[in-house]
Amino acid sequence: MKHWRKLAAILLVFAIFLTACGGAGNGAAASTAEEKESAGISESKEPEAAETSEAAENAEAADNSEAAENAESGENPEPENFAPATAEEANATAGKEATNADLSEAPEIPGLTAESVLPLSYATCFNVFYYSDGFKLIDVPSSAQYLLIPEGKEAPEGLDKKIIQIQEPIDSIYLAATSAMALFGAIDSIDKVTMSGTTEGGWYIDAPLKALEEGTMVYAGKYSEPDYETMIAKDCDLAIESTMILHTPEVQEMIEDIGIPVFIDRSAYEIRPLGRTEWVKLYGVMMNKDDEANAFFAEQQKIIDALEDYPNTGKTVAYFSVNTDGSIVVRTNNDYIPSMIDLAGGVYAFDGMFPGITSSTSAISMEQFYATALDADFFIYNATIEEALGSIDDLVAKDQVFADFKAVEEGNVWQVDKTAYQSTDKLANLILDFNIMISDGDKSKLTFLSKLD
Repeated sequence: MKHWRKLAAILLVFAIFLTACGGAGNGAAASTAEEKESAGISESKEPEAAETSEAAENAEAADNSEAAENAESGENPEPENFAPATAEEANATAGKEATNADLSEAPEIPGLTAESVLPLSYATCFNVFYYSDGFKLIDVPSSAQYLLIPEGKEAPEGLDKKIIQIQEPIDSIYLAATSAMALFGAIDSIDKVTMSGTTEGGWYIDAPLKALEEGTMVYAGKYSEPDYETMIAKDCDLAIESTMILHTPEVQEMIEDIGIPVFIDRSAYEIRPLGRTEWVKLYGVMMNKDDEANAFFAEQQKIIDALEDYPNTGKTVAYFSVNTDGSIVVRTNNDYIPSMIDLAGGVYAFDGMFPGITSSTSAISMEQFYATALDADFFIYNATIEEALGSIDDLVAKDQVFADFKAVEEGNVWQVDKTAYQSTDKLANLILDFNIMISDGDKSKLTFLSKLD
């Protein structure tokens, strides 16, 4: 069957190539200009959704890391009815069994019986149902349902056409959702990711860099311009995309037309501290490595459990970055950062500041920032996409008003490095970093944070 798919795909790619040669020129240039246009703050749920011209240029320089792509886009790929859980709901249930689906909610599949549901503790954006004969269904409510078909078996007759079929084994993956890479590493499945949607310059974690260097993984084009011929040559079994693919539906359609199912990763929409990391269980299901995924996640949960009884210090933390227009980009309570700060024993300086806003970030003026964070005990600069600061003086150089803030005067300015966004396998360590900062703990144990002089 793969041979027929490859032949059809080659003919389709050739046809598209001929069409593109006839008049794609100015369209591509216009698209790039539109992506780079500064549009303020996007309603995108991705953590790095503050888009400015500088951020967009940094994104291109990094050659399309997932976070960088969000900086380029001024659109919201979300369906209008998407409503993430509130921060209050997240904090209230953190550490408890999530209200994930009941077995009675399992979709009906002709000829199969739903037998069990994957237990989840933090994640709320997906569920997994186990059926008879080894079939598994991944339900991502805001995206689609995906049926994993065991090796040697076929899809049940009469299967709902809306359910996307993924044939096992999954041996060759094109991965454009950068935050998922670390989770594949956590279950020892990097070897299954044979194609990356990000070049070496866009990776800040070791595993994909090593694989690209050794040739076991190749660059197969960014999410909006994938190399279809490479995907065909590599017998791609699955394309894993971030929600940025929703900006280019024609690309998703093309990938599907050449017989490759597309899975959209929505881990960035989790607001519980370990919600994103718990997606390792989903990829464990895909790779038939449930035990490895559960064992890994249990170790991450231990880090959180160790902080469970840590008292709140009342110390305030401002987590932000600065746009080129001088506005300050902060996280709303729909993001996981405020919850992390709370678990670490601190108080998020902008807690409750954005009622009714469903996005994870918001741009505020320096005047608003001054009124809210003047007496904050700690500053944390988000350098996961913005250019990293070399010193406190670099921050003050962005706006002399920063010199008046308590955190600056007392030298309590910290920075999160670029590896944090892609290190979804170590997000618990970021909480530990916050705790070390707040409690003046052992700085030799820091993973992502560094103190600026």
